[in-house]
Amino acid sequence: MTSNRGVVYVGPGKVEVQSIPFPKLENPFGKKIEHGVILRVVSTNICGSDQHMVRGRTTAPAGLVLGHEITGEVIEVGRDVETLKLGDLVSVPFNVACGRCRTCKEQATGVCLNVNPSRAGGAYGYVDMGGWIGGQAEYVMVPYADFNLLAFPDRDRAMEKIRDLTCLSDILPTGFHGAASAGVGPGSTVYIAGAGPVGMAAAASARLLGAAVVIVGDVNPARLEHARKVGFETVNLSLDATLGEQIAQILGTPEVDCAVDCVGFEARGHGHDGVRFEAPATVLNSLMEITRAAGKIGIPGLYVTDDPGAVDDAAKRGALSIRFGLGWAKSHSFFTGQTPVMKYNRALMQAILWDRINIAEVVGVQVITLDQAPNGYAQFDAGAPQKFVIDPHALIRRAA
Repeated sequence: MTSNRGVVYVGPGKVEVQSIPFPKLENPFGKKIEHGVILRVVSTNICGSDQHMVRGRTTAPAGLVLGHEITGEVIEVGRDVETLKLGDLVSVPFNVACGRCRTCKEQATGVCLNVNPSRAGGAYGYVDMGGWIGGQAEYVMVPYADFNLLAFPDRDRAMEKIRDLTCLSDILPTGFHGAASAGVGPGSTVYIAGAGPVGMAAAASARLLGAAVVIVGDVNPARLEHARKVGFETVNLSLDATLGEQIAQILGTPEVDCAVDCVGFEARGHGHDGVRFEAPATVLNSLMEITRAAGKIGIPGLYVTDDPGAVDDAAKRGALSIRFGLGWAKSHSFFTGQTPVMKYNRALMQAILWDRINIAEVVGVQVITLDQAPNGYAQFDAGAPQKFVIDPHALIRRAA
């Protein structure tokens, strides 16, 4: 096998499916490695984080092969791999992690110290994350395979649940991480900012964790309608009523126990006029307003150190006008950063296999072909409520 195709970032607003090299057992700098495997990709998802790059809101270079949400079949095994074999069906955490450094040993795999010479933390197909080739492709290489990969215990059963299990690589653990770090537990009242796929995964996770009420906020009517259909309360942030006023209509009080930011730095203002303009600190400031004293705020929404398309010079450097004094006065706890997928993915796999969470329905999984990926990006950017999952080899469609 020598051919391969993948989704490539061409420039702001444009991706193409192009021929790319077949993966080798080597790191981004050409060093031969034997701790990796090569996967035939079974499913690979389009993520909101990918959209930030495609919109030109990062320093991502043209030619970058995209994709960090990967599920695949092992077709080649490095000499040093001991726990995986040919034919294994595996979930790939989006974090590239060595398993050997201090942070990996402390389960903080989102900030591995050995896989990126520029900063802590690595990921596939993402800007400034170590140069690892992305997995929106037919084939991909995964390093440190014994540590990184989660093998499904039964291939046939996994293929029956593949629309759900494809969410294990990022979106479901990220949503769960947001909810868990916000302190969601039995009886909690929870506000989720953003009704996109990550927001819906956070809402589903809050329900799994026992929340009494989960409220999802957005400005997109289609996404809010989907959130209502799958059982969540909603608030429409394009209305002139404040977030606190809308929450009070649901709960009888303008505050919640826990809040999760699933929007990130491309946030827009609230209200009829505000939604027309970017306001990157809007979500964080609004969450401090509506989270009770001593409450927690989970922040899986992406924030960047460099944003070329930001609304002002400060935001271009990642400096936002956050009302930190309000959070300090209310004794809030904040939790940020890349999700350590391996901390959660095995337990969430079991929750899927034993029908404890219907994540594919909640996030609106829609399977497309590799050639349909550019259109999937366009629809996602336009606010479609679906989570687009690429099926490069028609394995999901044949199994259906």
